[in-house]
Amino acid sequence: MKTDDLISLLATGAAPVPTHSVGRRFALALGLGIVGAVLLLVLTHGLRADLAQAMGELIFWVKMAFAGVLALAAYIATERLARPGMRVGGAWAALAAPVLLLWLVAALVLLGADPEQRAGLILGATWKTCPFSIALISLPLFVATFWVMKGLAPTRPAWAGASAGLLAGALAALVYALHCPESGAPFIGIWYVVGIAIPAAVGALLGPRTLRW
Repeated sequence: MKTDDLISLLATGAAPVPTHSVGRRFALALGLGIVGAVLLLVLTHGLRADLAQAMGELIFWVKMAFAGVLALAAYIATERLARPGMRVGGAWAALAAPVLLLWLVAALVLLGADPEQRAGLILGATWKTCPFSIALISLPLFVATFWVMKGLAPTRPAWAGASAGLLAGALAALVYALHCPESGAPFIGIWYVVGIAIPAAVGALLGPRTLRW
């Protein structure tokens, strides 16, 4: 068979990819993943008893903004890594910016606190469970993001897996904030970041095995 004949055969029945199909795929998967994460949170941890009161405090929205901005940057990176030849570009800087800003605030809080208060600001009351709780709640989102990536064409599977895991972790932190009673910037800057990093690390390990095509 000649090369031209083979190309014609392979192209038979081919049709343009629907506009915004990738975005719709992400929207469906992440919507279902967030619903699953919220249900998992309610079943395993429950919502804060004082959630309505907490929503009137600035620190609650700081936590939400941190996780939300990180999730948005992770989504941009993940969406680009799902396409062959797409550059991630400034998404890496956008991922680092909220973490560095939070660490700066945390450092200022610790410098302004009395020495005997610093350990409490860092450890809070839930440091032993917080990262693992975020990782647990990320499971529905992790499955959802990997389902999306598996159906697309990532050419850098380790980075794609890490980015998908990071997206799942950031959204899980957003959901976990509905339960978490901690309000210290040093606590959030350490233990939330560790919790988000867990699914990102797992994604980096699984990416080459599950996203290769």
